[in-house]
Amino acid sequence: MPFGDGTGPAGKGPGTGRGGGRGAGRGRMGGSRPGAGPSGNCICPACGNVVPHQRGKPCYEVACPKCGANMVRE
Repeated sequence: MPFGDGTGPAGKGPGTGRGGGRGAGRGRMGGSRPGAGPSGNCICPACGNVVPHQRGKPCYEVACPKCGANMVRE
């Protein structure tokens, strides 16, 4: 753009404008990640007890029914 009028040599430059063909836009959690979402299990890192994940409640807020430790996502 030598004159600032929007014209310039054809075919030059990286050609990576907005949306330049990257990624599939799979969202914040990375798409189909195992263990993420409403289904899955919570597991106790201390004793290994497994309980089904409750929708709307993160596993780290759930106490293990056997030993009382905070659960983590399987």
